[in-house]
Amino acid sequence: MTNTIKEQIKAYLQNQKKKSLSVEELASGLGLQKSEDFKLLVQTIASMEREKSIEFTKKGKVKLPMPLVLIQGIFRANERGFGFVTIDEEEEDIFIPQGATGYAMDGDTVAIDIVKPALPGSDKGAEGKVVKVVERAFSEIVGEFHLFDEKEIADSDLYGYVTPKEKKLQDFKVYISAVGIRPVDGAIVKVTISHYPEPGYETSAEGMVLSVIGHKNDPGMDIMSIIVSHGLATDFSDETLKEANKIEDTVNPDLFATRKDLRGERIVTIDGEDAKDLDDAVTVRKLANGNFFLGVHIADVSYYVQANSSLDKEAYERGTSVYLTDRVIPMLPQRLSNGICSLNPHVPRLAMSCEMEIDQQGKVQRHDIFQSVIQTTERMTYTAVNEILEKNDSATIERYKELVPMFQDMAELHEILANMRLRRGAVSFEDNEAKIIVNEEGHPTNIVFRSRGIGERMIESFMLAANETVAEHFNRQHFPFIYRIHEEPKEEKVQRFFNFAAALGILVKQTKGTILPKDLQGVLEDVAGKPEAPVISTMLLRSMQQAKYSELNEGHYGLAADYYTHFTSPIRRYPDLIVHRLIRSYERDRSEQNQQSWAEKLPDIALHSSQMERKAVEVEREVDAMKKAEFMADHIDEEFAGMISSVVKFGFFVELENTVEGLIHINELNDDYYHYIDTHLALVGERTGRTFKIGQKVVVRVAKSDPDTREIDFELVEAEEVELANQKEGKNQRKSRNSKEKVQRNGKNEWQNGKPRKPKRQKKPFYKEVAKKKKHKKN
Repeated sequence: MTNTIKEQIKAYLQNQKKKSLSVEELASGLGLQKSEDFKLLVQTIASMEREKSIEFTKKGKVKLPMPLVLIQGIFRANERGFGFVTIDEEEEDIFIPQGATGYAMDGDTVAIDIVKPALPGSDKGAEGKVVKVVERAFSEIVGEFHLFDEKEIADSDLYGYVTPKEKKLQDFKVYISAVGIRPVDGAIVKVTISHYPEPGYETSAEGMVLSVIGHKNDPGMDIMSIIVSHGLATDFSDETLKEANKIEDTVNPDLFATRKDLRGERIVTIDGEDAKDLDDAVTVRKLANGNFFLGVHIADVSYYVQANSSLDKEAYERGTSVYLTDRVIPMLPQRLSNGICSLNPHVPRLAMSCEMEIDQQGKVQRHDIFQSVIQTTERMTYTAVNEILEKNDSATIERYKELVPMFQDMAELHEILANMRLRRGAVSFEDNEAKIIVNEEGHPTNIVFRSRGIGERMIESFMLAANETVAEHFNRQHFPFIYRIHEEPKEEKVQRFFNFAAALGILVKQTKGTILPKDLQGVLEDVAGKPEAPVISTMLLRSMQQAKYSELNEGHYGLAADYYTHFTSPIRRYPDLIVHRLIRSYERDRSEQNQQSWAEKLPDIALHSSQMERKAVEVEREVDAMKKAEFMADHIDEEFAGMISSVVKFGFFVELENTVEGLIHINELNDDYYHYIDTHLALVGERTGRTFKIGQKVVVRVAKSDPDTREIDFELVEAEEVELANQKEGKNQRKSRNSKEKVQRNGKNEWQNGKPRKPKRQKKPFYKEVAKKKKHKKN
């Protein structure tokens, strides 16, 4: 009877023009005015209010609640318990506070309700709560197994629990049902999830062990755990390996007549010493008219990797090769990448070639794209080419004397191409790239910089020229194609960068009505060589969009290029392989039917390739962060020079000269109460005016370094004294500091926590070189 009255109440309210009715109006409308009926009506209304199927207005009238409008997005968890939901790449993320995450886990698709809209004219974004988890991001996790004793197993019917290796899930425990595989304590295992977090079990789940990957003490298991936790395949299927093994080791001579034969030309590969997959080769010569001939020859992987084969399907799934500290997860089996598809010297190889005539302004006057057979003259290294062109090393010049004139022509052409890109406004970032050196056990022993000489830069120039030429060629023919695009940065991010630059006293010249790459390149040119240069470069890089693959040509903003694709690395990137396949496909069939077939396939290929590229970058960064933390764990209490790389409300991050980054938490700054100044990205002391901002030089001491969490904590030793641009308070206007708040300057006494510290030994000139302090060990 009660359910019938509930339905009548809902139906009556829905059919009324008035949004709310009094209880008496409801009773009259439903014919429930008798004493017993009215009493039942009141009881039913009270029950419906508890169920939240009706609401009372401030005037005590009854109304139906507003329908809940839910928005779907991807939940990104933070290890501190809160998170963000991405609705659209073009929109700001929705903040989800701790307690409102609805037991969602990182990567889950969730439905959220907006509880606080974004404030207009404020940096404060919208806030929401997760109403339900629509789809779980993963059904499997990788982690370390902790074995229960026999009594616990008998009592709980559980073998033990697993702590996930994923940083954002480190507070979770996955309890393992006492069925199937029973690993040993400390085993690294893959687990399938059967029960996800729920009320009362917010930080736990339940599952079953699928497989044992190894033991936590096995060499290299730390990296393997990250690889498997991200779902990257480490082995090729038997079917794929069988297909690879069937491919011949040498090029069939019958193919020579079907391709343009370039075996007589002087063509070289230029790579690093340890490279085994040589997928690009080049030749350059000066023409009689003063122009340059550039030939870029790329291994024809698509000839061997046929569409819809097991090799092709697995290459598609992987999307890219992943380069980690001490290993590579290849996109293709080594039999191909290091064998028949590698442009090894003195042997015939199938290639896809792009030949260009380039004038003195760097403009491609003519080009030709075709299938070829080549035979490289020499396998050159960047080191050898740099010794010839930069160091003028007589022994190396003598060894490669027949090729030296071509290398000199290459250097001249590179300068022309680099200047051309600079004129059109390409944004060039010179970021620090470090290589982590590990021993046989995988333990990091050093971090060294990768130097980029003229050899590396000119090969980059030639590959860029080929990529642009191929993209423009097919775009002008209006064929369906896959492009590498880099969209214009979002206006709010660029404006934030402009404001930041202005705060440093740098005025950004802007073309009216738009933001051209040339405008941004001009900023980098203006600050080149100045102390602000690293800061400006870092902030500008953060304001840029992420490059991706697309079936639509939208140009490449960072390169200031109207047309761009990836043509030059089909061994390690699936989109490059597809570009080669497109070239071959359109060469034999330009029909509408073939074009339509490609038009249907390319969007999915572009999207999946972009997703796998992002995953590869994420894994590479995670492994690097872990190994850097492991390296710094050997240097606890030692001091290093560094620079503040970012400032947040809870402190600031410092990047050392070896590219390691660590946090100085605001709680460690005991000399004052610090306010975060968002417009300047700085922390400023309330009483002292002491300032910490991006680009500021500091000396830090390593306090803690945890490879498991990838977190490194520093303590501040000294800091360069700086002020905010246009800061009103001068040194003479600041309030006098209490003696217990004095901060060491030039070796003077310092009071800290009420205790005097003895004068420190005067160091070498600040930031020139900070000696590493070794722990004192008694002999």
